[in-house]
Amino acid sequence: MALDFDPSVTALASQPLWLFRENEPGKSVSHAPDYFVRRADGSVLLVDCRPENRCPARDLAKFAVTERACAEIGWSYALLGELDPVEAVNLRWLAGYGHPRCFTVEVAARLREFLAAPGLLMEGVEEVGHPIAVLPVLFRLLWRQELLGDLSGLLSDRTVVRLAVEEVR
Repeated sequence: MALDFDPSVTALASQPLWLFRENEPGKSVSHAPDYFVRRADGSVLLVDCRPENRCPARDLAKFAVTERACAEIGWSYALLGELDPVEAVNLRWLAGYGHPRCFTVEVAARLREFLAAPGLLMEGVEEVGHPIAVLPVLFRLLWRQELLGDLSGLLSDRTVVRLAVEEVR
């Protein structure tokens, strides 16, 4: 979910390939990484998702072989652990508003105008219109990172939201 939220990610595939290699002692190792990620700059990242403290040594050895194979062909590799629980809840919520049906050009323009200076989430919503019509658009703009807010705390009516600056995105 965090990869979907990352604006530098342009494509994502789940378990995209099988890797067959030999480890350092010469034993055959096979592994299917969790994700293939293509970034906007054309680079590639292979990802495994597992908290390192809950990985048996055998899996850690497979991840090391995968990392070496990636380095040989100019790809990056990452072993990602668990997201912060609060950030995960916020991303799960915002992901529900990723669909274009949650977007209205007029409402989005008014939100961008009002939130050019940082403000409280509900103040912006109420300034623009009825919450039922405005909240889905605000959440979609947060998902697309056209608006920014602190996702380390639970999203609420008191969350400070601001317009993203092009250089920051």
